[in-house]
Amino acid sequence: KYGTRYGATLRKLLRKVEVSQHATYRCTFCGKDSVKRTNTGIWSCKSCKKVVAGGAYSLSTASAVTVRSTIARLRKIQSESA
Repeated sequence: KYGTRYGATLRKLLRKVEVSQHATYRCTFCGKDSVKRTNTGIWSCKSCKKVVAGGAYSLSTASAVTVRSTIARLRKIQSESA
């Protein structure tokens, strides 16, 4: 695609991003591998027609996973104390 231009490291990084953005992901609502990227950060499931906001190149980012686990942990602590 880019030949010998831009350097090998940048081409490898770009290839990783392009593979992840064109891949299909598992839908959290219906469980099928049918979530594809429609626009930057917009992911839609082909089978159940749900639209989800996510990362620009992958459905969930590392920081989103961290936030989700932190919220779950805090909810668990709150429910145990109440």
